[in-house]
Amino acid sequence: MSQNEHQDITIVLIEDNPDDAELAMRSLNSFQLKNELVWLKDGASALQYLFGELPSENHKKNDKPKLILLDLKLPKVDGIEVLRRIKSDQELKTIPVVVMSSSKEPIDLKTCYELGANSFVTKPINYKEFIEVTKNVSLYWLLVNQTPD
Repeated sequence: MSQNEHQDITIVLIEDNPDDAELAMRSLNSFQLKNELVWLKDGASALQYLFGELPSENHKKNDKPKLILLDLKLPKVDGIEVLRRIKSDQELKTIPVVVMSSSKEPIDLKTCYELGANSFVTKPINYKEFIEVTKNVSLYWLLVNQTPD
């Protein structure tokens, strides 16, 4: 199946802010793709899910998401540590991770790229811009970019 054909796609959204999560989910659900959107509200549950330790009726340990959207400022385990764990794992490191953060700190940007983030996007404050940025970023990583199986 080619990258552009419609297929079941799992997108993991790791975001503790319900307003930002709602906007991101609204944008992601507007695609004409068969996707499963998994919203995880803290870094600890994100790691448990990604490493197959969190029960989910549709999640199997070997299922890999097609895209991870990651906030940095998370409760329990911060986004930097989540990114570090993802990119140091042999099975998960090829999954594109887009950091979507309100942070404009140069050290956060540098650290994320050093750890292997595929993209770093500062969340727009404006509603329409947030929706558009989320849509554009996700469409690129889901339909244009090619990843190994």
